[in-house]
Amino acid sequence: MDRVILSGLMKIELRDGRIIRLCDGGFVLWGAEIFRSSDTQFGMIGSMQALEEGVGDEVPAFQLTFLPVSTTAAADLSAPGMQGSRARIWIAEINPDSGLPVGTPDLQFDGMIDRTVLRVGLRKRELDIEFVSYSERLFTIVEGNTLAANFHKSVYPGELGEDNATGLGVGVAWGTEAQPGGNSQTIWTSIAANTAAMRERMDGFLG
Repeated sequence: MDRVILSGLMKIELRDGRIIRLCDGGFVLWGAEIFRSSDTQFGMIGSMQALEEGVGDEVPAFQLTFLPVSTTAAADLSAPGMQGSRARIWIAEINPDSGLPVGTPDLQFDGMIDRTVLRVGLRKRELDIEFVSYSERLFTIVEGNTLAANFHKSVYPGELGEDNATGLGVGVAWGTEAQPGGNSQTIWTSIAANTAAMRERMDGFLG
């Protein structure tokens, strides 16, 4: 085999059990799954932004423009319950003679649906879908704040190790900004420092 054809494969596993398998042209048979250029129930990909790597407190993300076959299809993909549906993208090397992938396609992205925006115009219906990495969950303020007695007991019934964990600083989940005014210990430390500074100034004035 002197050459191969590169093909993009995308699989979206909707949270209601339906699965969308798309490729960038024709069809690709990978194992027991068939990826097609258009899904009869939902539509096809119109365009796709380049994948962006996450830097600092950002996570890998990208956006594609979907061309839904109907308003119903767009509504189904935009339903609140669909947020978090898993989406994966591969790059496959296709044997031009057999039309089958050579080896295992290379996984490029493994994430989930974040949000959708429907744009409707004259003879136009487009659905912008934003995808983010699963790491996005770490940036949710309530995620990771689980060092509480009730949660600890829900995982380890009868274990009382967190019951007497009092007087500790307020923990902040990894990947989130500190919440203003949330740490009373820091507030009291600041008040004490300001009071001491005022006393020193008064002593200097009176002395």
